[in-house]
Parts: sequence; C-alpha cells; structure tokens
Amino acid sequence: MKSFSDYIVPKARDEPTNVIKGRFEVKETDEEKQLAFGWANVAIRADGEQIEDWQGDMIDIDELEQAVYNYVELYRDGGEMHERGGVAVLVESMVFTKEKLKYLGLSENALPDGWWVGFKVNDKDVWEKVKDGTYEMFSIEGTAVREEVESPDGTE
Repeated sequence: MKSFSDYIVPKARDEPTNVIKGRFEVKETDEEKQLAFGWANVAIRADGEQIEDWQGDMIDIDELEQAVYNYVELYRDGGEMHERGGVAVLVESMVFTKEKLKYLGLSENALPDGWWVGFKVNDKDVWEKVKDGTYEMFSIEGTAVREEVESPDGTE
C-alpha cells in the first residue's frame, strides 16, 4: 500500500526526509452517504500568511499541488491513523490557488491556498468514529526534504 508520502518526494532522491503530518478538521459530513469533507492541507491562509503545521513545517503551494495531482492520479485511498488503508476513497479534490480563484471569478483572498477533499468512508467502524467526533480532522502524511527558511524579520 502506498501512502501520500510516496507522492511528495520522488523515491529517486537520496536526501534525508522527515515525516510531515498536517491535521485539519472535518468540516461537513453526509450521514446517509458516509461522506466527509474538509481541508486536507492549507499552505497559505486567505490573508496571505503561510501556515506552519504541528511540526513547524511549511509547504509551498506548488509542491503541495504536484503531490496532490500524483496522489489523485495514482492512489485515492484513505486510511485510518496512518496504519490501515482501504477504509475510504477520495471522491472530491480541489487544490485552490490564487490563480484558480481568479479563474473561478473569486477574489484572490476568498479562500486559502490549500487542498480541499471529500472522502467516502466505506468502513463502518471508521464512519462511527467520524460521526462521534473521535476522528474530527484529516491528517496527511508525507516525506520531504527539510530546508531552513528565513522569516520575514530575518531570523530562521
């Protein structure tokens, strides 16, 4: 089974990698259809602020977009707690960027730069955990080359 991390950095790279996990809450569910929707990852808030995940890592929207395209093209599987796959399948996916918002006729700050998803949860036990709030957010996992970034005030 492949995970999202298999699509973040090509396996040909021999550079050290670190696991990146981002968690975003489930925004909406459809009980009858067992569908859950929300942000899988946000790179830049609508106000332009770049987001650091729980490990202090950031991802450029271009890199996120390419990883998402690879994941959607080749995989689409949803797992449970990064341990067990096959519990859900991706049914909706959109990477929002400033450019795409413009094409949609929306202002550049209408939505964050990020990845919106919808999953059909096929596992009854996992669906119960989504409904009761045990699983209240999406979490993606990936490997990446960690690079130091200078903050706007000149510090790292």
